[in-house]
Amino acid sequence: MRKHNAKNSTLPLMALDSIPIPNAGAQNITGLVKQSGRVTGYQLSNGQTLSKQDAVSLAKQGGIAGVGIAHRGGTEYLKSLPDGTEANNLSSLPSVAEAVMNRQAMH
Repeated sequence: MRKHNAKNSTLPLMALDSIPIPNAGAQNITGLVKQSGRVTGYQLSNGQTLSKQDAVSLAKQGGIAGVGIAHRGGTEYLKSLPDGTEANNLSSLPSVAEAVMNRQAMH
């Protein structure tokens, strides 16, 4: 019996520009920083909060696990890698206050 979704599971991967290989100590994204409904940054599992651009740079270096790099227009952003679980998709993560990102950037 063939798996019905085997071909469809590769479609989200095709939308990615690259899939960085995470380092041994790579963080996971645990929250989204949003402004007017748009993602402007990400909170990591170590509590650090990064701008979207800094998170993309860190992911490219292998510092964030479970994400790929995509782009819209001239802007790069992170996308969850499909793993069959919706609970860890970026769109399913809670929002964190932008003030947290601003405070951490000052330190």
